[in-house]
Amino acid sequence: MYLKRPAGGLAFCLFYLASCFTNKYVLSVLKFTYPTLFQGWQTLVGGLLLHVSWKLGWVEINLCSRSEILSWLPASVLFVGIIYAGSRALSRLQTSHLKVCSVLFLLVAAVCLPLCDTQFDPNGYLWALIHLICVGAYKVFHKLWKPSSLSDLDQQYINYVFSVVLLASASHPAGDLFSALDFPFLYFCTFHSSCCASGLLGFFLMLHTLKLKSSTTSGQYAAWSFLAKVITASLSPFFFVMTANVLTISCLVISGVGEALLVYTERTGT
Repeated sequence: MYLKRPAGGLAFCLFYLASCFTNKYVLSVLKFTYPTLFQGWQTLVGGLLLHVSWKLGWVEINLCSRSEILSWLPASVLFVGIIYAGSRALSRLQTSHLKVCSVLFLLVAAVCLPLCDTQFDPNGYLWALIHLICVGAYKVFHKLWKPSSLSDLDQQYINYVFSVVLLASASHPAGDLFSALDFPFLYFCTFHSSCCASGLLGFFLMLHTLKLKSSTTSGQYAAWSFLAKVITASLSPFFFVMTANVLTISCLVISGVGEALLVYTERTGT
């Protein structure tokens, strides 16, 4: 069966949905479009929670080899690119549009969707493309790089630390640091609670993602990931204002079929 480990898989889907919707709310509804600050906050919360969990003995992290830590830094740069570009894209595009990628049906949908999108934003699609390129490069690097001692948690810990340092350093040159002072909801409890929720949900999503990957095959994980995306895309019109026509919906359906085929080939090895 595709969807084994129902408890872990359903928890993953729940955190994926909640994290995506919370981020979308902060970025596009409240319009907190300062990614160096928002992503810096999320990685800071994730890094602190992971560090505390490590010190309390809840998770195991081993960072003994400086050479392996340095060799992983290119992946950390790509990780920053993933979250930064993803934040830019999420603030501009409809939630369901972010699941469009490449390969056969997905490539067709990715090419046609911008042409059919009634809310076409070239910058949003550009950042989505950069996000997908960084995701692909990160996966390739992870596959080619053969760590002898760094676990997935070790890698994520390095990613968090590197991201906090880089994003904090970039916040002033990018203009986000002082521009955020003019944010109209800066002192609203809704904004504060949403930011806290985004940090916590991002951390728990990361933990459940790693747990699901370690306890299932790649095909089973792909199936759960596909289900989480479908649920998120299906529910997003009920929570966020969206406009779509027949062509747009057709592109999204084609992308769903393409991703379902990828899950099937991942499962069968064909």
